[in-house]
Amino acid sequence: MDIVNINRLAQTPLKQNIGSRIHNRKDELLSGDLTSEILELLEQRGVLLFPEIDFTDAEQVKFTKMMGQFLPEIDGEEVYNISLDNKVNRKSDYLKGSLYWHIDGTMNKRPIGAALLSSKKLATWGGNTEFCNTYAAYEALDDDTKKKIEYLRVAHSAWTTLFYYDPQPSQAKLEEMMAIGETELPLVWTHTSGRKSLVLGATAHHVIGMDWTESASLLNGLREWATSEPFRYSHEWKLGDAVMWDNTGTMHRAMPYDPDCGRLLHRTKTAGVEPIA
Repeated sequence: MDIVNINRLAQTPLKQNIGSRIHNRKDELLSGDLTSEILELLEQRGVLLFPEIDFTDAEQVKFTKMMGQFLPEIDGEEVYNISLDNKVNRKSDYLKGSLYWHIDGTMNKRPIGAALLSSKKLATWGGNTEFCNTYAAYEALDDDTKKKIEYLRVAHSAWTTLFYYDPQPSQAKLEEMMAIGETELPLVWTHTSGRKSLVLGATAHHVIGMDWTESASLLNGLREWATSEPFRYSHEWKLGDAVMWDNTGTMHRAMPYDPDCGRLLHRTKTAGVEPIA
């Protein structure tokens, strides 16, 4: 594909409905001169790839802070280690849920805004990160489906994700996850921009007031639709790659990989600016 220049930002689409590859140099990205163009493109495309940009942690933090209000981790750390090695990440068990489609922060008043991953150590096999564009998936629905789901609301909970990777959890673990709480969210998010996206993923339990069989069929069908080939991008990591995504208009998941290989990604993120409504 030909490189497209949006003013000073050089990019090529990764796929028709999702993703752009950024060709600018690191110093150009860190200058701050391209920030507004990057954010505009991120909202349009959902995912931005900075191939082998090789951010240091300090550079990644700086770049993320340019994208919005920086959001540190609960423990105050600026950079989060995405690793299944509990010596590298003490809460690595929680990452088992990342193998299933999700939106970060559905249990928060405002979900995470943008997030950025940098590759520090590759998996020996597997380990792609997949994304899907929930704006594009909604926009491509037929009018009858849009009318059917327009005002539906869905119960979300962290404990729902537990059964994806641990179908028979201990009672203590279940109660620990249940203590995080539950929330009720619209199935269709009408953003302040006026655009609409689907709110799905592993935290979605059931549609409020709908027969549970019908609810399961609807949510599963919409998830299958939103994550299908036209709206999905699977990123095969190279060392030094950085990928940023709009968490308010996409879902993502990690593909399976050797849990003992030491695969390591560093994540930074920005705070969300609007609740799901």
